[in-house]
Amino acid sequence: MSTDDREIEVYRAPIFMPGDKVISKKNIKNDGTMFGKEIGETVVQKGDVGYVRDIGTLLQQFFISAVDFIERESIVGMRERELFPTSEPEKSP
Repeated sequence: MSTDDREIEVYRAPIFMPGDKVISKKNIKNDGTMFGKEIGETVVQKGDVGYVRDIGTLLQQFFISAVDFIERESIVGMRERELFPTSEPEKSP
């Protein structure tokens, strides 16, 4: 992965913070890192609502948010570009 055409996100503050309610912009499939799910199985669908639990980094360049999709009973690591903020300022239960 080249950084020539991408912003190095960790040079700024993350867009989402723990407790933020977010919506998935796209379908997410298991890449083999989710225990109990088949590789290629859809684990998050476009429009699913979740809550940011934690924020980490990938390759010391990108923020990864651990998002808890409560209705799907799964926590999925997602990039900021894969999420929309909700218009509601609601925090996680």
